[in-house]
Amino acid sequence: MNFSLRIILTLCLTSSFALVFLISQANAKKPLPPLNIDIEHITVSGLSSGGFMANQFHIAHSQWVSGAAIISAGPYFCAQSSIGTALTQCVNKVETPIPLESLNKKAIEYEKLGLIDALSNLKTSRVWLFHGSLDNRVIAPVTQALFEQYTAWVEPQNIQFIQDKPFAHHFPTMASGHECSASEAPFLGNCKYDAAEQLLTFLLGELDKPAVDDRGAIVEFDQHHVGKSPAETLAQTGYAFIPEACSQGSECQIHINFHGCNQNAQSVGTQYIEGNGLNRWAAANQIVVLYPQTTSSMMLPLNPQGCWDWWGYTDENYATKQGKQIQAVANIVQAMAASKGQ
Repeated sequence: MNFSLRIILTLCLTSSFALVFLISQANAKKPLPPLNIDIEHITVSGLSSGGFMANQFHIAHSQWVSGAAIISAGPYFCAQSSIGTALTQCVNKVETPIPLESLNKKAIEYEKLGLIDALSNLKTSRVWLFHGSLDNRVIAPVTQALFEQYTAWVEPQNIQFIQDKPFAHHFPTMASGHECSASEAPFLGNCKYDAAEQLLTFLLGELDKPAVDDRGAIVEFDQHHVGKSPAETLAQTGYAFIPEACSQGSECQIHINFHGCNQNAQSVGTQYIEGNGLNRWAAANQIVVLYPQTTSSMMLPLNPQGCWDWWGYTDENYATKQGKQIQAVANIVQAMAASKGQ
């Protein structure tokens, strides 16, 4: 190799490394801002795979979570650690009846092993369930099984199950998204129905009406850093909507919303985060909304549609407090609560 070529290659390599460094520096996210939140009164919600994860997080951390709102999802441990079972029993077909008794026994087993919080905590939880009658991606018997499972653990008056709306597979909104009969990305349905208001009101009680503007900001943070090593199957960037009052130190509640498959920021940008309606109600009621994000992957662990793990693609502990994604989100919540003292 002649001297001139060696210099050119050296300069190219140096420039490449410098570019990678600059890109990594540009992509570094701000730390979570100081917040005054109480993690012992968390509420959660989710659509589809996000609904399954909201349920798993509720069951795993019932000492923290006081309410769950779930749209188009099935019962805890429905997939039984099998993608085959997930596809044949838990989404758009139920080839054999969902074995609720066995699923409930598994939850009891996890409870005895200390892998989930005491199931007795669920008795006073608030649970809001929704299934649209035009939804053929997760069919009615699947969400019916979720309802029946919750009735074994939760006081009947604390459960609301809405299943009479002619909506497709999406998060229903007042004005955002596609027509109500369509199930298309970003999976928001313009149904003239404010699911955000309905679910938050049932979980938290009467709410103040939103102002014209959101009076808050969507912030980005580094999930890998804040969520620590369990966050390896999540996207690097997570999001949170922080009301102005919360960013100024007021005491605030926290609501975690889990997106569905093909609904993460990698797939639809911030359309879902900005359009689901939760932020406007959160701004008026001092609620921080956490939007954790999965990453889509064609490599192991295989997750091409960016779904939350409700069948075991991360590990066998996916539905427990030791599950990687549940651990990561719990770490993020704890960091948000602890950040005021940092």
